[in-house]
Amino acid sequence: MNKNQIEQIKGKLNRLAWLMDNTFRIPGTQIRFGLDGIIGLIPGIGDALGAIISSHILTQAANLGAPKPVLMKMVFNIGIDAILGIIPGIGDLSDFVWKANQRNVKLLNDYLEQPEKTTTHSRFFVGFLGLLAVSVILMIGMFGFLIMRWLWLSVQGV
Repeated sequence: MNKNQIEQIKGKLNRLAWLMDNTFRIPGTQIRFGLDGIIGLIPGIGDALGAIISSHILTQAANLGAPKPVLMKMVFNIGIDAILGIIPGIGDLSDFVWKANQRNVKLLNDYLEQPEKTTTHSRFFVGFLGLLAVSVILMIGMFGFLIMRWLWLSVQGV
């Protein structure tokens, strides 16, 4: 891909992110939201549809050669947006704060400008998420062990 094609793709993705995350402004405020917030109001399928549209940015990033850590960070952004969107009330409010499309386009632009720095930051982020997941699993296991121990000692009357 030549530089002109890359710039065209970046422009289209910037417009898509703006459309999904910042199209509308609440009068009298600086608060903005986009079609993602409106689509998310559709019960049952709205947040899934928003995630599908958001995945277009992910697909284009992969086509532009973004490495796995950068793509995984983008998946995380889309996932948080979709998961928060499922929660009534909180999901609607999260569309004003967690703008996954804007985050992902910025991440892609950063990668295209400074690939090594962005990849390194993304690796640390993915590593931190992995460490967090392992820690949560260990804490759940420890909590389960302590509950079973307490029950066992209660049954024995110790």
